[in-house]
Amino acid sequence: MIFLTVGTQFPFDRLVKAVDAAAETGRICDEIYAQIGDSAYRPLNFEYIKYLEKRSFDDYVEKASRIISHAGIGTITMAMDNNKPILVMPRLKRYGEVVNDHQVAIARRFEQMGYIFAVYGTDRFQQRIEEFLSFVPRPRGNNAEVVIGRINKFLSEISI
Repeated sequence: MIFLTVGTQFPFDRLVKAVDAAAETGRICDEIYAQIGDSAYRPLNFEYIKYLEKRSFDDYVEKASRIISHAGIGTITMAMDNNKPILVMPRLKRYGEVVNDHQVAIARRFEQMGYIFAVYGTDRFQQRIEEFLSFVPRPRGNNAEVVIGRINKFLSEISI
């Protein structure tokens, strides 16, 4: 099962429509369940709900084989914590989906590290969804030494 989530703060019709179109054309053969928030578009090819309670949301993440989402850091890290491949499509300011394009920067950085699969618009979504279905994310490693080094550097720089 693929779990589609668009977050809870803003609607994201572009993503919901793109996934619905991919399901309609058969590019996604898996069952899809979606949390679509206040999106005005209502999918025709899979079940959805506007909002899920936290426990139900977590259950869907756990049950899902893959996740499709906006490029919100909370959803990305939840997918990574649960070892779920995730496809993200950043919300864009030019469509009034968000106040700035910070999700593009988030998506690019996590994609460069190999943790997520990203698509940046609907023009290539159909092609990219097929690629995503075989995507295996890079395992998330423990970077404790890097974090400790940064903290030590910071503390040494502020020491009096």
